[in-house]
Amino acid sequence: MASMTLPQTFEVVGASGHVLRYCLYGPKDGSPAIFHGGTPSTRFRRPHANDVASCTRLHHLVLDRPGYGGSTRRPGRTVADAVTDTQTLADAHGWSQFAVFGGSGGGPHALACAALLPDRVTRCAVVSGIKPADSGQPIREEAELRTRLSEIAAEILAKIDAGGPEMPGESGPQARSDPDAMARIRATFIDSMDGWVDDSIALNRPWGFDARSISVPVSIWHGTKDRNVSSDHAEWLLATIPAAQDHEYLGGHVPSPAVSEQIYHWLAS
Repeated sequence: MASMTLPQTFEVVGASGHVLRYCLYGPKDGSPAIFHGGTPSTRFRRPHANDVASCTRLHHLVLDRPGYGGSTRRPGRTVADAVTDTQTLADAHGWSQFAVFGGSGGGPHALACAALLPDRVTRCAVVSGIKPADSGQPIREEAELRTRLSEIAAEILAKIDAGGPEMPGESGPQARSDPDAMARIRATFIDSMDGWVDDSIALNRPWGFDARSISVPVSIWHGTKDRNVSSDHAEWLLATIPAAQDHEYLGGHVPSPAVSEQIYHWLAS
């Protein structure tokens, strides 16, 4: 079996004593950026993202939101609470200005930074992002939500145990033969459900900022064959965020390395 090649994990302690864990990618002298992963997610990025980072000028930090990995859980957190964590991480690295980007459920967290840190955020990219939940949509109780998410995780893990790839619906090598893939899977679906639960609750409540107030450059990247997020989410984001740029690409929920490279270059420009 191949040896593990995951990047080093770092951590910083916030003002309230909570721990934030993260990894760094891309050239150290590149343009700084902070990435907000999807729901669920991990600080460990997949190989194609690492390859793209190594050939672009984007030096980016990927955090475990509270409740994921080793980051301290904060029940009841809102999407806008990601702003304080982002400031803490940027300050720890001496970044007075930086770009932000977010994928899927991480998109709203990146947008919160763009809205509430206009003097520090240079650019914001949203990839396969989502719009706010309908106001009339009922919010599940935590116990019910945890049960449902555990069922989804069990279905994914069963396919992996049967010899499936790391990502559902993809073709590729067996995840269980790759220690890096299994570490990412454990961090996302096994070690704790808290981050996934708290994300799901936060995304279905008011986000804590007004997307119409965003003044920094924003690009909305969405795939033509995304089976996870329907096109009306991108339409809402483009119609609501002033001067948001539309970047439709051929592909699904996760962009190809070529598209990811375009996103990284846009963020670093």
